[in-house]
Amino acid sequence: MKIAIIGATGKAGNEITKEAIRRGHEVTGFIRNKNKLKTAIKAIEKDIFALETTDLAEFDVVVDAFNAAPGEERLHQTSLKHLSDILKGTETRLIVVGGAGSLYVNQEETIRVMDTPDFPKAYLPTASNMGEAFDTLQKETAINWTYISPAAFFNPDGERTGEYKVAKNILTVNEAGNSEISYADYAIALVDEIENAAHQNERFSVVSK
Repeated sequence: MKIAIIGATGKAGNEITKEAIRRGHEVTGFIRNKNKLKTAIKAIEKDIFALETTDLAEFDVVVDAFNAAPGEERLHQTSLKHLSDILKGTETRLIVVGGAGSLYVNQEETIRVMDTPDFPKAYLPTASNMGEAFDTLQKETAINWTYISPAAFFNPDGERTGEYKVAKNILTVNEAGNSEISYADYAIALVDEIENAAHQNERFSVVSK
């Protein structure tokens, strides 16, 4: 498949890039600085807000691994809205590397992780803006989208086990009672979704086994 990865030089983007290449997909990275590339792929230097429909329409899937810098967290909202707008009317799927803050901690789905008293204040700007972006995405009907939330601890140094558990909107723990997943196992789950299209126009979450 032809896959575009926006933010391919980031931690999540790079792991997803490696996993997609490992499986034989054709990957193009849309990045701001080619010098930061860690994996040899075709790369196009272009800011996310400069992307147009013609840049992405040729791809089967666009992976949004964009990460806003501290102090610019609102870009999570505006960037996802921009991608949604330019993909309307195309056959290209949009798969979003989401956050855990908007997952729920109760079965009634009334209390989100970021609403709990112990949620770190430092992460609230990112979590709340990603949550708002997700709320807007759910209202989109003219694009084919999937939003994938990691577990509470998204571990950049965790091992690639090749295993994970799938849940929907509720924060889930593994057999050890921890809500954790490595970037590498998250990448496996995301590329599985690219290949299987099991969660179209919905959010799901992943946790380590």
